[in-house]
Amino acid sequence: MTDSSVSIPVDRITPTDTAPAARTLPVEMPIAVEYNGIGYAVMMATPVDLEDFAVGFSLSERIVATAGEVQAIHAHETPQGIVLRITIEQDRMEPMLERVRVRVSESSCGLCGLENLEQVARPLPPIEAPIDVAPAAIFAALDALYDHQPLSKATGGAHAAAFCGPDGEILCVREDVGRHCALDKLIGALATSGTSPTTGFILLSSRCSYELVEKTVIAGCPMLVTISTATSLAAERAKAAGLTLIALARRDAMLRL
Repeated sequence: MTDSSVSIPVDRITPTDTAPAARTLPVEMPIAVEYNGIGYAVMMATPVDLEDFAVGFSLSERIVATAGEVQAIHAHETPQGIVLRITIEQDRMEPMLERVRVRVSESSCGLCGLENLEQVARPLPPIEAPIDVAPAAIFAALDALYDHQPLSKATGGAHAAAFCGPDGEILCVREDVGRHCALDKLIGALATSGTSPTTGFILLSSRCSYELVEKTVIAGCPMLVTISTATSLAAERAKAAGLTLIALARRDAMLRL
């Protein structure tokens, strides 16, 4: 399988000199997602932890309700990218086909038409059990996060999604060039290992868009912490679902929205 990073020759330019050097870049490539042989989406992602991604993406998209409904995952490399062939139970195909029908009506301008706007505002399951996390635990997780980011250390260009216990201990981390894909990988890893997202909080090294709130809520995690800011829609969706949302989380301060 393709590596997560690649070294390329570059010219290092300073105010006084130009010299040859090498730079490690995170790998980004198209990942075509298929369900039972039917194309669903093409995602730009880092081609590692693809089984975790397949499970997490399927859960986040509500194609399946549990990890056990994913029966098989095969990653097929091609010159253009990777085809991720996911086999799901046949009775889960109708939700997938309905999502495909909605996608067909989308255009390059974004989400167009009443049906798609309703899809954006689709109800989220309410958070059943809010979690009580002390600020000191969040600060502890922030302090420890970088040591759990080997791809970011090597390239300076990858996002991390971490699952943390209520005491701030980082229990699982996944990285990707895309923040959405990193979160899907984390959700898949938790589901596959049998770890309940209700028992801790998710920490993301990115800004918080509404899709990240939705993925977190659908996974059942009661708290989301992001290092950068949140969008207005992300804050609205989090409040409506009962998700505790912490943004602009830095080592000296954070905001609870």
